[in-house]
Amino acid sequence: MRATMNRSLVARRLVGAVPRPERGTACVRLIALGLALGVGLGLGGCAPTERVQVEVLRLGHGLDEAHPVHRAMAHMATRLDALSGGAMRLEIYPSEQLGDERECLELLQLGSLGLTKVSASVLAGFAPLYRTLGLPYLFRDREHAFAVLDGPIGRRLLDASADQRLLGLAFYDAGSRSFYTRDRAIEVPEDLEGLKIRTQESAVAMAMVRALGGAPTPISWGELYTALQQGVVDGAENNPPSFHLSGHYEVARVYSLDEHTRVPDVLLVSTVVWQRLDARQQAWLREAAVESARVQRALWAEAEETALEAVEAAGVEIVRPDLGPFAVRTASILDGEAPDVAELAAAIRAQGAPVAGSHAAPVAAPENET
Repeated sequence: MRATMNRSLVARRLVGAVPRPERGTACVRLIALGLALGVGLGLGGCAPTERVQVEVLRLGHGLDEAHPVHRAMAHMATRLDALSGGAMRLEIYPSEQLGDERECLELLQLGSLGLTKVSASVLAGFAPLYRTLGLPYLFRDREHAFAVLDGPIGRRLLDASADQRLLGLAFYDAGSRSFYTRDRAIEVPEDLEGLKIRTQESAVAMAMVRALGGAPTPISWGELYTALQQGVVDGAENNPPSFHLSGHYEVARVYSLDEHTRVPDVLLVSTVVWQRLDARQQAWLREAAVESARVQRALWAEAEETALEAVEAAGVEIVRPDLGPFAVRTASILDGEAPDVAELAAAIRAQGAPVAGSHAAPVAAPENET
């Protein structure tokens, strides 16, 4: 159910500890359960008026409850409760109940919201080092991407926006972006010549389309279906679940899997909130976040496969071009980037293929999380 409170009220609902009353008659049973589980309940005494402090963190995001991101966050809430023995609770507000990505980031900076999820491309406006992740053909494949993001380079990026009161906890999979067009297959870069391609309002994304010969045309996501239908643009680019769930496959009948970028999502916590937590609470939150990322990646892989099967069954032509020529045509984009971005891109590309078992593999997706 969408929240009925206005956003100014939301901003005043500061994340914090709230009391959880415990009945005196249940006190002995709670202590016994805590001892049995090895969990300190922090009750102190058994007076009926004694209260246990529960740290409630609020998480807002823009996706619906069926999305792999929300389902992973629900898993995170369950794990945080278990790890903390009930001393920490995560409340999740999906579907832009607390605002869009930009508004949630502002609430995090104020400390009025605990956590959110945004695209790494959005974070480039707060920490320029994130521009690196938007470069075309930065990663060889999904395995290479998460070997990098789960290692020291990923940790450096997650910390890069901390001075803006935005601390990264984990990377979520947002798949690879590819071109879809109304009626033209993109088999070689030359096929994009003269086509108006909708892009995000990202300098790197627009530079990439220009390098391939297309005309980048920023249009809001909500207006894109009509723009494709009426021929305002000839195509767009996004990952398979977005192409499918948006219904764009109904008006863009060719999907060319050139996989030009693989920009992850980032799970963020407000540093205002983070610094108020003690070391044990921080450890619980980080562990729950990292585990949620593993679950999300497994859910995302399933969603990608389902989406491609669905659009192909609906008659969409799936094209799998040679990626080499696309990578060559877009290589010059790096020339205009700052030295620290270029240096990080070189380090990412130099990182070898992961050794089996050297990084965390996705865990099995939960069956009934919503």
